[in-house]
Amino acid sequence: MGLDVYNQQAAVTEDPYMLILKLYEGLLKYLSFVKEAIENDNIEEKFKYINKSIAIFDELRNILDFEGGDIAYYLDGLYLYQIETLFSAGIDNNLSSIEQVTKVVKGLIDAWKEETGL
Repeated sequence: MGLDVYNQQAAVTEDPYMLILKLYEGLLKYLSFVKEAIENDNIEEKFKYINKSIAIFDELRNILDFEGGDIAYYLDGLYLYQIETLFSAGIDNNLSSIEQVTKVVKGLIDAWKEETGL
């Protein structure tokens, strides 16, 4: 059983396309936790998961290939805007902003799956 888990992890980390998909999916999970924390007025949890979400967006920015063309610059701006939106939403407890970021991430997942065939 341990070997199966190891092999699954190895397969995920060897496939950069799958890794990016996992980052996007992690964002969705954390954003749902942010929304729940806002609804429950749990400030500590809200900022914990906002920070985790921002860390994922930062990682996505770090792995962009700017020599690959305009899409990297577009994504960089898009990721930065999502980070700014999350900061503001955390301060204002703005659920619609969290939903907006969630919608963007779902769009990114759909586009990524279409582009990579995952």
